[in-house]
Amino acid sequence: MNNYALVKPEDLKRKPDKTVVAVSIGEFLQMEIPPREFILEPVLTTQSLTMLFASRGVGKTHVALGIAYAVASGGAFLKWQAPKPKRVLYLDGEMPAGTMQSRMAEMVQRSETEPPSPDFLRLVTPDLQDGPMPDISTEKGQATIDPLIDGVELVIVDNLSTLVRSGKENESEGWLPVQGWALDLRRRGISVVFVHHAAKSGVQRGTSKREDVLDTIVRLEHPHDYRPDQGACFEVHYDKGRHLFGADARPFEATLGATGWTFRDIEDANLSRVVDLTIEGLTVRDIADETGISKSRVNRLQKKAKAEGMLS
Repeated sequence: MNNYALVKPEDLKRKPDKTVVAVSIGEFLQMEIPPREFILEPVLTTQSLTMLFASRGVGKTHVALGIAYAVASGGAFLKWQAPKPKRVLYLDGEMPAGTMQSRMAEMVQRSETEPPSPDFLRLVTPDLQDGPMPDISTEKGQATIDPLIDGVELVIVDNLSTLVRSGKENESEGWLPVQGWALDLRRRGISVVFVHHAAKSGVQRGTSKREDVLDTIVRLEHPHDYRPDQGACFEVHYDKGRHLFGADARPFEATLGATGWTFRDIEDANLSRVVDLTIEGLTVRDIADETGISKSRVNRLQKKAKAEGMLS
């Protein structure tokens, strides 16, 4: 193996007919393959494929826009931090232009960072087009998007139901053209975030084959005791994370208030709820019904609260 010179993947000779390339283990181990780096630590890396999904009205676009601006500006969003600015292309399939403009303006105002130049974050949105948005499950749709991807390091697809219109959502064959497109972008060094809807069962809607090639799956859901007057408040769970472990993999709760986003670990949020409801005089059974936490878990949290002096 030591007899092989260092070689870069792009230096491999490929025939015009795109014949599949095979390399020996010696060649492969001697290749200069760039290490995957974080573009939004710890949730997104270079060449990563990610899905963000939730039910309607939970906050998918809030989070997708927050990710986009943090990556483009080298800033932070929720518990995630971008080490440096990267160029982002945001494909919006459904929002009215006025609503999207308002959300982006609020996001920019809340952020402590800004992109090195305005074109670090570019937006494709339906109201600014002469015709329908491209269907990225077709070759024509992919070819339409391709010129916009030049120089981009992150593409956000918001969302699959509006930008993938060919094939049947519940059949794996309908996903294959999109999967091929995503894998080609990954080969070119581009990361992709797919925004999607949750099914009534709570999992992502449609075929589970989408999950096979994904590095990370982020699920948003309202807390069990959520009220509409709380506005944007949701739990962030990692259903899959190839590079997530330890504290980075813990679910957390995020809330948008007058001063911006706040967040706390689910464990801390549950402890706070149990303490408040215990002080109000609710029984263990009532607290379990109100919060969705098991009765045994409520008991343990009450004991923890007493040990920490939060309950007498």
